[in-house]
Amino acid sequence: MKSFAVIGCGRFGTTIAKTLSDLGNEVLAVDRDQEAVSELSDCVTYAVQADVMDDTALKELGLSNFDVAIISIGSNLEASVMSTLLAKEMGVSIVIAKAHSELHGKVLEKIGADKIIYPERDMASRVAHNLTSRNILDYIELSSDYSILEVTALDKWKNKSLNDLNLRNKYGVNVIAIRNQEGINISPTSEDIIKENDVLVIIGRNEEIKKIEIQAGE
Repeated sequence: MKSFAVIGCGRFGTTIAKTLSDLGNEVLAVDRDQEAVSELSDCVTYAVQADVMDDTALKELGLSNFDVAIISIGSNLEASVMSTLLAKEMGVSIVIAKAHSELHGKVLEKIGADKIIYPERDMASRVAHNLTSRNILDYIELSSDYSILEVTALDKWKNKSLNDLNLRNKYGVNVIAIRNQEGINISPTSEDIIKENDVLVIIGRNEEIKKIEIQAGE
C-alpha cells in the first residue's frame, strides 16, 4: 500500500483520489472548497479543507510523509505552482502535477515536478486515434517515442500464427498480450493463432505503431 496526497479536488482530482482509494491505498484529499472535501470524506482515508498555498497548513497535514503528491489544480496557475513547489520543498519523493497548457507544464517542470499530466491533450489524442478505425480500441502514448496500441485482429491476420504475421520484423513492434472471450494471454508465443475478435496489445515506436493504425483504417 502506498500513500498519496491529492491536492485539488475538481473532477480530475476527485476521480484520481477515489480510484487510488478503491485500489487500497492511503489517500489524503485536500481542497479549499468545503463542499468538494465533504463529497470525498467517505471515499478516502482523509479529506481536509485547507489553503493549498499555505505552507504551514500543508506541513500540519504531514505532506512530507506521503509517497506521492498529485497536484491536480489546473485552472489556478499560482496555486498549482505554489503547491508543487511546497510539495518538493517538503521532501515528497514523487510530485505529479496536472497542467492545462504546454507553458503551464514547462513552469511546473522548472520548479521540480517529476511528471506532468495533460489530461485534456492526452484524452483528445486517444480519442483521435480511436476514431481512425473500428479496429482501434485504445492508444496509450508511453513517451515521445513509444506507444501501446490495442487493436482488434485485422481480417488478414485471422487464422495465422504470430510467427506467420511476423509483426516484429515487418513493423518493429511486439505483441505483449492477446485478449479474447477466454481471457488474456500475457505471454503469447510465436505459435499462438490469431482468431476472429482477438484483441492484440502491441507495443512499439510511434512511427511503427502508426503504420499498423493506417492498415487498420484501410
